[in-house]
Amino acid sequence: MLDRDGFRPNVGIILLNQKNQVFWGKRIRTHSWQFPQGGIDRGETPEQAMVRELHEEVGLHREHIRILARTRDWLRYEVPDRYIRRDARGHYKGQKQIWFLLQLLGNDWDLNLRATDHPEFDAWRWNDYWVPLDVVVEFKRGVYEMALTELARHLPRNEYRNRFLRQGMRPHEPETEPGQEQPGMSTTHLELPPGGTLEPMPETGLFSQGPANGRDS
Repeated sequence: MLDRDGFRPNVGIILLNQKNQVFWGKRIRTHSWQFPQGGIDRGETPEQAMVRELHEEVGLHREHIRILARTRDWLRYEVPDRYIRRDARGHYKGQKQIWFLLQLLGNDWDLNLRATDHPEFDAWRWNDYWVPLDVVVEFKRGVYEMALTELARHLPRNEYRNRFLRQGMRPHEPETEPGQEQPGMSTTHLELPPGGTLEPMPETGLFSQGPANGRDS
C-alpha cells in the first residue's frame, strides 16, 4: 500500500527500559542493527500497527508497555535504488513513518524474538538513547535523528546522561572494580542461528553495520 508519492505507511518503535535505554535489534542473518519497525496494513491505525509489530518482532503485548508519545507528523526516508526490487523501481520511493516512544512495564524475559515463524531479529541489546544514531544504516539516519529528537522531551526524568551522549561527550563516571559493569553499558542478548557470529568494531566495541534488507527497509 503506497501513497501517491510512492511512500509506504510504516511505524517505528523506540522501546525504553527503566533506565531510559533503548531496545536495539540485529536484523536476522545480517550485521545490521535497528529499531523495530513495520508496515501499516490497510484498515489499521498507526497505533494498531505498532501493537501488532511489537508482538511480531519482539514478542510483547499491549499490557507490557506504556505509550509515552508519538511523532506529530509522518517522517519520510527514501530507499536507494540498489535496495529496491526491480519490479518496484519507478513507483516505490521509500517509507513514511509514525514513531512511538514506549516504556517497558514488564521484564527483559518478556521479550521474545521468535514469537512468530518469521523473526526479524536474531539478537538484541539495550543501548543509551542517542547511541544508535552513530551506527544506523545511512539512508535511515535522518529519520532516526528526527524521531529521537522530537521524542526526547517525553523521556521519563531519570536519565540526564543522554544530553551528554548526544553531544558526543561522556559525563564523569566513578571508577569500578575489575569485573564490575560500567554505567551505560549493557549486555547483548544473543539468539543467533547455527553458525551465526557477531563482529564488534575494534574502534568502538559496537557491532558492525551492514546494509538494510527485507520488506520493511
